[in-house]
Amino acid sequence: MTETPPSSSAPSHVSASTIRHFRYYDLVMAAFVAILLLSNIIGASKLATVGGVTFGAGILFFPLSYVIGDVLTEVYGYARARRVIWAGFAALIFMAIMSWVVVAMPPADGWGGQAAYETVFGNAWRIVLASVIAFWAGEFVNSYVLARMKLWTGGRHLWTRTIGSTIFGQAFDSLLFYPIAFLGIWTTEQVVTVMITNWAMKVAWEAALTPATYLVVGALKRREGVDVFDEGTDFNPFGAKV
Repeated sequence: MTETPPSSSAPSHVSASTIRHFRYYDLVMAAFVAILLLSNIIGASKLATVGGVTFGAGILFFPLSYVIGDVLTEVYGYARARRVIWAGFAALIFMAIMSWVVVAMPPADGWGGQAAYETVFGNAWRIVLASVIAFWAGEFVNSYVLARMKLWTGGRHLWTRTIGSTIFGQAFDSLLFYPIAFLGIWTTEQVVTVMITNWAMKVAWEAALTPATYLVVGALKRREGVDVFDEGTDFNPFGAKV
């Protein structure tokens, strides 16, 4: 993995083994994890219909996590994006455990919200199981495709790899998440409809957010003074080396 400066005013080539402090990396990680948790708690369980189109409300959140995932891989490289993906994975596991514990606790006398609480969070274990599997597969596919495409394009045409990686990453995500989370709860027709619709909408979201992605990527590359190309990177998702 090589770190290439985005402009002549940036530092020269830096070895991947060199320890560096990035000013915004931890903030990007925090934003990624927060959006991931919100998309699964607030958005994942609700079906919405707008203009005759039925979709999962999580569509409002999840594209942003994919944009951030693209930014992480594009700016900081696959290895550092891998650390963020595992941080999100751990956060989902913790959320699942705590959801189960809180729902299982006996409600206080006179508190009438237990039924509603169970309706919202009672199937959290299934949603989180689906989320963990789909998130893990989708994010690593997304990051891998983007990193490979960056090498193929020589760092040019950012839009091709952000949209291209989302097409593949979201395909894996949707094919795994909706059947695991909702088959038997929703009708099969609803599962298939939402799976296809959300995949298409997420890809469209990614395309629509391309100008914003360009702005964020450009700003981070300039301010961090780095532009990582994953040459010789170990793409094993279980690897730990940065």
